[in-house]
Amino acid sequence: MSNTFDTLFVLFYDQDVKDLLHPRTGVIVKLENKIKIYREEKSLSQGKLADLCNVTRQTINAIENNKYDPSLELAFTLSYILDASIEELFIFSYERNEKK
Repeated sequence: MSNTFDTLFVLFYDQDVKDLLHPRTGVIVKLENKIKIYREEKSLSQGKLADLCNVTRQTINAIENNKYDPSLELAFTLSYILDASIEELFIFSYERNEKK
């Protein structure tokens, strides 16, 4: 699963792009996470967690820094490896987009 696309995609995926990729009528979806906290509690490096999830270290770094939203499959894998529920790992919020 780890490949060049994975790394390149993460490098160009920032908050402005995320807002454009998640168009909702008047609503912006925000996703934050506690991956770093749970990873450190398990004494896992970003590299080790990446290996266990079959992704790059850069992907884990981007997720921890809220620059990349993981796929559903990766979110469940992180949940399983970190022994935490999806709700414990990820914080969802919604904001109204007042731009017209």
